[in-house]
This record gives sequence, C-alpha cells and structure tokens, in this order.
Amino acid sequence: MQLLPLTLFLFSSYSLVQAGTAKVGESCNQGENRLQAGTYQFWSECDSQSFCGPQGKCVKKGCRKDDFPFGYGPDDRIPDKCPKGQFCPDEEDKCQELVPVDGDCQLNRDDQCEAPPNFKELADITGRGLNVNGSVCLNSKCMWANKTLGVDCTVENTAYIAYGVDGEFIDIVSRGDCHLGLYCDAATGLCITEKNLGDACTADKECESWNCMSSGVCGISEAIPHHFAIWVYIVVGIGIFGGMFGTLFALFFTHRKQRDEEREKRLQYWREQNAFHQNLLQMRETARASILSLPGNGNSARSTMYSRDGAFSDDAQAPILQNAAPKGSGLRHYLADDGSSEFDDSLMMQSGRQPNDGRF
Repeated sequence: MQLLPLTLFLFSSYSLVQAGTAKVGESCNQGENRLQAGTYQFWSECDSQSFCGPQGKCVKKGCRKDDFPFGYGPDDRIPDKCPKGQFCPDEEDKCQELVPVDGDCQLNRDDQCEAPPNFKELADITGRGLNVNGSVCLNSKCMWANKTLGVDCTVENTAYIAYGVDGEFIDIVSRGDCHLGLYCDAATGLCITEKNLGDACTADKECESWNCMSSGVCGISEAIPHHFAIWVYIVVGIGIFGGMFGTLFALFFTHRKQRDEEREKRLQYWREQNAFHQNLLQMRETARASILSLPGNGNSARSTMYSRDGAFSDDAQAPILQNAAPKGSGLRHYLADDGSSEFDDSLMMQSGRQPNDGRF
C-alpha cells in the first residue's frame, strides 16, 4: 500500500486533462461537480481554465493550487497561487482562509488545514505525504498529527484504481493522525511504533522504511540510493575498456585478413599473366624452329628476324600488334621460269633496266 504509485499518478494526470468542455460564459451545473471514481480527481463541466459559478455559468478561475497547472497555453494568463495563510480549493474559484481543527476539508488536502503551534515538531519532512505542517485532513475533517503511542487515533483508508503489468488493481492508501514514528493501526485504533527492518508487516505504513515487501517483512526504503562495492566498479571498468580494446583488435585482425586476401588475389593475377607471357615466348620459339627446319629455308629472309646465335632480336621483344603492317617477304624475289613475258618484265623492273622494245 503505497501513497501514490507512478501508474496511479499518471492516471490522475490523464484525468485532470480530461476536464469539462464548457468555456467561460457557457452554462454549467454545480451538481455535476464531483471526484472521479478511482482517482478522486476533481471534475466539473467547465474546462481547465474555468469553474462552475453559483449562477450556473462557467467563470474564469481566480487561483491555482499547482505550480504547473494543466490546460493553459503559452499565451494564456495563469492565475496566481494563494498567499501564506490561505489555500485554493479544488474548484479554484478564489483563495480562502485556512480551516481550523474539526473544520471541513477536501480529500487529501492537508494544506487546507490550519497548522498547530508546534508544527515544526510534527511536520513531515520525509516527503511521504503524511501531513502538511503537522496538519492532516482525514474523513473530510481537519486534524493535527499529534497522537502519541497507545492513544486512540483516526484512520482513513482510500481505495484507488491503479494499473500495472498484470492489469488493473486496487491500491489502498491508509493515513492517520499519529505522531511521526508511529502509525494508526486500523484493527485496534491505536498508535503503534513503526517496525524495523526485517519485522513482519502487512502494509507500508507499518514499516519505518515505508516499504513492506511482498514477502511480508519490512525492507529497506526505496528512496535510499543503492551503493555498490569498489570491486563492482573495477569489474565494470575492466569490462568497458576490455570491450573497447577487444573491438579494436577484432577490427584490426579482420581488416588484415581482408588485406591478405586482396594481396593473394593480385599475386595470383601476376602469376597468371607471367605464365601467359612465357607461353607466348615458347610459341614464338616453336614457330621459329619450325620455319628454320623447312628444306631450302636456311638462308631465307625469314631468318633475319632472329639473331645468328638463335636468340631473339629486339623486334621479337616488341608486342604483337594486330593491325601492324606486314614486312616485306623474300617470297616475292622467288624466280619461276614459266616461259611468260611477264617474268622478263618483272626481272627488268627489279634490276632497274627498261625492257627492250625492239628499237635497239
């Protein structure tokens, strides 16, 4: 039984936004003013910037009780908070004087009650919402939270609708008017000392830490920050730096493997090209040997493309060009006596003499 779970707070905030729709000057009914079921949030037919006045018309609000009220835009005028000694009711119509003991007050509005003379001694400074300046509103009546151990006390149990992982559930908030360090037991109606860590409990209000665990014993306060041993920080630091350096080394080895693979590909390509070049040279050598081995070609002009010692000349090292012009061949000097006059003319042209036309 916690004071106000986060889920309950969010649900209440949502309900606050869902105010009425009637604007200033429009008709409304004060009989519709109520606390929403489950959240006990005040609701009226008027919108967030107005309240339902006694004339049945929505009137602009005259005060506010929250530091950051809902329903106002950046350019809207926000009403002021009430000065010290006054309070703004749920309707937020106007500031009113604090209510004395046994006076009427609204649900959970401890701030509406007048503080006791020793309010500094009774005031709740834990932030748990036990009281406001030593005053508490229980069952719509203002009281002082000054009941001592074993004295009769007043208790108020309010059931709120909350929502969790498993769905909707009832969250009961139990409050009393006992002195700090005590709680009002609903079964006996007496103020009892709060229980220590590890004691059996049935509600959060019974524990000094205000945390009754599901195991039925008082646990440490949920508001206390968790402290870890030094070795935990050391292990976490080693893990962080180890992860950083491990990532760097993993990237380094991965990239090095990729570089090695690329280098092997280039080396394989060079080997293939070199083997191809060697094959070309071998083919040329084979062609040369075949030509020289032909009968009568020992002194052929074809042999001039090779050196005398059998090695390739400089032209042999030149690249093979597909469109290179063919060099002159010795075959065109081949003499064939076929008895035709074209042979004589050809011979005369090659020797630089004119053919005999019969004039000499």
